[in-house]
Amino acid sequence: MSDPKPKSGNHTENAKRVLLGSFANAHGIRGEVVIHAYTQAPENIGAYGALIDAGAARQFKIKVVRVTPKGVIARIAGVADRNAAEALKGVELYVDRARLPAASDGEFYHADLIGLTAVDPEGKTIGAIIAVQNFGAGDLLEIRLADKLKTELVPFTDTHAPEVDVAGGRIVVALPSFLASDEDEEPDEGTPETH
Repeated sequence: MSDPKPKSGNHTENAKRVLLGSFANAHGIRGEVVIHAYTQAPENIGAYGALIDAGAARQFKIKVVRVTPKGVIARIAGVADRNAAEALKGVELYVDRARLPAASDGEFYHADLIGLTAVDPEGKTIGAIIAVQNFGAGDLLEIRLADKLKTELVPFTDTHAPEVDVAGGRIVVALPSFLASDEDEEPDEGTPETH
């Protein structure tokens, strides 16, 4: 994946803007803030110029001070005390998609994957990508299954996602065998339950 890696499920206007992070807390008394950065390298949150809030009403010029386990410690232009820093808590930070560099071959921005139609290797629609999750062991495509009120997570690997066509709006997904079976099938009444 290319930097940035926006938090899954958070995209706006068909990915015209990409979520790069959010203000977590104030840090100290001089107006510094803690930012949860969704960029591949957390310190890159300050590399994209001024960022905007979800409504594009406010701009934030970010100067990264250091990276800690709690997040990126940063100074924000115009924020000089703890009260002003605390008022930013929860504000999400976006960048216009057009300001991001093109992804390298074989790499994709999460925002570009969200909304793609997931099809099986034969071309049958499975569902749609609604998010890209990462719980520490690699990216997972969250697919809302067609005609069902549930989602499934599928590893975003060459094995399970052998073809990605962002321009065509589709991604070929080879579901793991345990997902490909009919999960809604009722058990045979003659089969005893095991506990």
